[in-house]
Amino acid sequence: MSADSSDEDYVYDDVSGEWLPAAELRARAPAADPDVVEVRDSVGNLLADGDQVTLIKDLDVKGAGQTLRRGTLIKSIRLTGDPQEIDCKFDGIKGLVLRAEFVKKR
Repeated sequence: MSADSSDEDYVYDDVSGEWLPAAELRARAPAADPDVVEVRDSVGNLLADGDQVTLIKDLDVKGAGQTLRRGTLIKSIRLTGDPQEIDCKFDGIKGLVLRAEFVKKR
């Protein structure tokens, strides 16, 4: 047995039921999906569909003639595929899209 093979870490593979070298198991692992976009709030928390967020500053809503105040709770957000935009519903405002940099996950 060579010295380098005895130093290698082995990991139990649940699929095959065998002990495999860690490097081989990592090579078999599926790559991360490139179509999945990570959306993060102002402090770096990962956002997902259905999350609740609060505004971190007052925002003037164009076309609605309304200002959303800091601390306003936005329920059930939806991700848009853009890493900086989230789709929201809020009373009296249709089609509200907020920048992720202005919200904090609750």
